[in-house]
This record gives sequence, structure tokens and C-alpha cells, in this order.
Amino acid sequence: MNIIVLNSRGHQSRALRLPRHLPGLLLAVLFVIPAMVGVGAYYAMYHWGDPVLDQRMTARWQDELASQRGALDELNRRTDEELRALTIRLADMQARLMRIDALGERLVDIAGIPSDEFDFSAPAAVGGPELPEERSLAYTAPSFTQALTDLAVTLDRREEQLSILERLMDNRRIAEKAELSGRPIVRGWLSSRFGQRTDPFSGRLTMHRGVDFAAKDGSDVVATGAGVVTFAGQRWGYGNLVEVNHGNGVATRYAHMKEVLVSAGDIVRAGDVIAVVGSTGRSTGPHVHYEVLRNGRQVDPTPYIVRARR
Repeated sequence: MNIIVLNSRGHQSRALRLPRHLPGLLLAVLFVIPAMVGVGAYYAMYHWGDPVLDQRMTARWQDELASQRGALDELNRRTDEELRALTIRLADMQARLMRIDALGERLVDIAGIPSDEFDFSAPAAVGGPELPEERSLAYTAPSFTQALTDLAVTLDRREEQLSILERLMDNRRIAEKAELSGRPIVRGWLSSRFGQRTDPFSGRLTMHRGVDFAAKDGSDVVATGAGVVTFAGQRWGYGNLVEVNHGNGVATRYAHMKEVLVSAGDIVRAGDVIAVVGSTGRSTGPHVHYEVLRNGRQVDPTPYIVRARR
């Protein structure tokens, strides 16, 4: 192989003679030898590397996958159990709420309270302004746990309503028991009414501020309403006297008793025996002088006497 070399002026030239095997040698240097080096390196790494490391890593990964699969199965099982438990709890709370609503509506009907004050069938009225920072919040569906929490709050509200209703009914029962009704004696007759009359001792026209019930000496005198005994003893003109405070500015007096059976501070109910009929004080014979006071002033007891006891 000859190579002709010309100088820059083109007047002189030289011929170089190269060996015939030089092109093949250059081709081998540029392509064959790098290819052989790469194949050898791959072969060396494949055969002389540590295949045990790859097997261990594969086995470890498989164990981790199996462990994660088992944990996921256990989580699914526990989730199903908790969901069943929550479902049972929800059903129980709903049943309780239905019973409470039915009982509340029945009590409201019995008590005669307006239904718009304690409407157990209507949802609770709630509200409130929307805060500006809450308008940008993304909507999130209520969770099952939140539904249970809301139902528990409703149950608490219903129980509070029933508690208030119970207190109202208790107050009403107390008021009914304290309400005056009937006569202060078991047997006897009305011997003198409330109002103007001729005084049996002076003969002058005077104001009689109570009613008199003639009865057998030693018979029972009963309270006409529930209350607290505020006086039990002797008082001029009344003889042996019992005074009972019934609340709300109402009081009763029972005078001319032969014997007093209660003491100041005692709590009496309607119909309780508080004294014995006699003729002490300014009296002409065995009887009960009965007064009703409202805010400290005597009023006519007749409307309370004729009122039918509930």
C-alpha cells in the first residue's frame, strides 16, 4: 500500500509504502478489541460475581411482600369487625332515639305542654354564620364515625329535653299538691261564712275574715294543701293556732284547736291531720276557724273550699 505526499507548492512529492496488514490492524484496534473487552467484562461479572447476593435480595423482597400482604389481610379483617360493631351501635342508638322521642311526645301530651315547646319529631334547629376562611375548604363527606357522634349528640339533647320536661312536671305536681282545695275537717258543717256578721260576743257588726266549720269535739283537722308549718301554738283570739305556708304568697290558718299535732318547720301534705277540733280562744263551741291569706291579707276561702281536688 503506497501513500503519495505532496508539499504545499506542488513541485515535490514523496511516496510512503505501508504494510499490507496495517488496515486490518487499525480496524481491530478501533472495533474488535473494544468489543472483546466489553464481552470479557460482562462474562467476568456474570460468572465471577456473587450470585448469592441476588438470591438473598430476591428472597428478602418476597418475604417483605408476604408480610405486607398478611398485614393487609389482618387490617381488612379488623376493619370489617369494627364496621360490624359500629353498625350494631348505630342501630342500638337509633332504637334508643325512637323510644325517647315516643316517650317525650307522650309526656308532652300528658303534661298538656304546647307541642311547639317540646317538638320531639322535628329536627333540632341549628344555625350560625359561615366564616370567610371556611368557604375555601374542600367538601368532605361525613364519615361513619361522625354520623355516630352526631347521633350521640342528638341523644344527649333529647335526654336533656326529657330532664327539663320531668322538672316541669314535678313542679306542676308540687304546685297541684300545694294548691288549696276542700274543707279543713272530715265531718262537720259550715257555721259562719266570710264577710260582715254580728259578733257573737259584742253584738256589733264586724268583719269575719274566715269561715267557721262546726265539728265534733276531738275530731280531726286536716291541711287543705301541701306546705310548711310556720306557726304552731297559742295566739290571742285564735286560741291554739296552726299556720301553713303553701308558697307563692299563699298561707292558711286553723284556729281554736283543742290540740296541735304538728310543730313549726314540719312539712305537711294535703289531707294530713294537723290538729284536733276544740274550742280554745275566742270561741263559742267546738269548731275550726279557717282562713286563707294571699300575700299576708285574708281572702274569701269559699272558692278554694268548693274546688274539686284532683
